[in-house]
Amino acid sequence: MSTNLPAAVLFDLDGTLIDSAPDLVLALNRIRAEQGLDALGVDMMREFVSRGARGLLRAGMPGWVDMPADRQNRLLNRLLDYYEAACWVESRPFDGIPGVMKALEARGIAMGIVTNKVNRFARPVLEQAGWSARFGCLVAGDSTNLPKPAPDPVLMACELLEVPPGEVFFVGDDHRDVLAGAAAGTRTVVAAWGYLPTGDNGTGWGADRMAKSPADLLTALNIPGPVHG
Repeated sequence: MSTNLPAAVLFDLDGTLIDSAPDLVLALNRIRAEQGLDALGVDMMREFVSRGARGLLRAGMPGWVDMPADRQNRLLNRLLDYYEAACWVESRPFDGIPGVMKALEARGIAMGIVTNKVNRFARPVLEQAGWSARFGCLVAGDSTNLPKPAPDPVLMACELLEVPPGEVFFVGDDHRDVLAGAAAGTRTVVAAWGYLPTGDNGTGWGADRMAKSPADLLTALNIPGPVHG
């Protein structure tokens, strides 16, 4: 497949296609305000977004580890409710992503999303972005018994798109994306513009390709042509 166009490209969602950190951090800051705590900046919290709601709370709420489980669950549910009510206020596609999508569509390359974000939040985000009809599948964190880094969600996406994993690229900004894609038999690309941990540029994750920005992504996918949009 190294010189041929892929049959399909799968994408992670948060940190790959969209910058959702502003709205997730806004939900976190609403909880912090209720506790009499100052707001945290989006940039300092961005890397924790890919760790899920509990990971965001662990990083953003003092004493989280020592809290009783029932209090953790109350805060978690409040965060999720706040985010569900305002999931597309400041969230936006990363610059260059619309152009990548247009280029793939122009060449008849199927697109799908594989995310650990559960359907409750992933589907509304796609609707708000206007992308519901542009992706051939959405495999969310609760679509399979095991989420990424297990290969199950990636394999489900390949089945839904009716393409063999060996003709697919999976693009994501988390090590779990690379592990899941490799285990499923796809090629993998690190979206290095995303929510990578501080001090980790993804070069040690074992991916097939690296893309520093969406503008580099088409080259990583073996697709010629400039990115516009």
